[in-house]
Amino acid sequence: MSITLKELADFCGARIEGGDPSATIHSAAEITSAHQGQVTQLTNSRYTRHIKDSTASACFIAEGFAVENVPEGMALLISPDPEVSFIKAVELLHPARIYGRQIAPQAVLEANVTLGDELYIGPYAVIGENSTLGDGSEIHAGAYLGKNVKIGKNCRIYPYAVIYDDVVIGNNVIIHSGAIIGADGFGYKFRNNQHVKVPQVGNVVIEDNVEIGANTCIDRGALGSTLIGAGSKIDNLVQIGHNNKVGKHVIMCGLTGVSGSCDIEDYAILAGSSGIADHVTIGQGAVVMARSGVAGDVKAGTQVFGSPAKDKKTAYKEQIAISKLPELLKRVKMLEEKILLLEKGI
Repeated sequence: MSITLKELADFCGARIEGGDPSATIHSAAEITSAHQGQVTQLTNSRYTRHIKDSTASACFIAEGFAVENVPEGMALLISPDPEVSFIKAVELLHPARIYGRQIAPQAVLEANVTLGDELYIGPYAVIGENSTLGDGSEIHAGAYLGKNVKIGKNCRIYPYAVIYDDVVIGNNVIIHSGAIIGADGFGYKFRNNQHVKVPQVGNVVIEDNVEIGANTCIDRGALGSTLIGAGSKIDNLVQIGHNNKVGKHVIMCGLTGVSGSCDIEDYAILAGSSGIADHVTIGQGAVVMARSGVAGDVKAGTQVFGSPAKDKKTAYKEQIAISKLPELLKRVKMLEEKILLLEKGI
């Protein structure tokens, strides 16, 4: 869509400095690629150098943000929170696809399915018996919902996501393609030289406003529920084991793995490729840094790094010390040679 610069500024809560308020803006782009008719943002000083060569028509910046060499004709959109203003601009200029409210004739609905109003169910989607879909939700082509599944209002289940029996999903939840919710947890007992499967008869409960990335797996509880708290955001290729309790507004980045029966408290962040052993508590607001391996509890508000993970400052000091080992070994060898010469002299 197209909109005037003034209309865009008003919509995003920004004021215009320079440029032509009647100029047309049709899309948004990054500062390294934006051209005339596009709006961009500059919120990181590392990218300031790119503005002088930009042909973008407008750029969101923060009040008081130091920027030089602004090209002639580029408008600056001064905002109290330019990142949020830019998000609003992107949503306005690039509206999400709206699916017609319909049930495709190729969809399969089993017995006793309860349907809300204004639903979209795509071709070859399967809805198991006794399942419930809330108003305004979308089940896209090829998605599978098992028996007794409950989906809240305004959810979006993308193609080929799989939701096993008895899963409960709140409102405004997004589940991307290839995600598998409610598969059996990984539970076995070793007896008589073989692995005996522990029945996994619990479920998964996902609260409101959660987003789950593509090819992420969340296992059902062995007994009871695996819980994902409201507002949490889970990246692609994340594994969450059985009976985990994930708090509210938790961030889990790609390739993170969480073993069973962990407690990930509110606002915690698990960075990419982090691994959490079973029966571990990650405290509220704690940060597990990328590629860290956590074998014990992490206190609230702390940051840990390394494998085994430890306090970030301690881990960094150890890394620096390790980097100095080659030079240290050379010095030790030199001192040994000097001591040997002294001993021979004696």
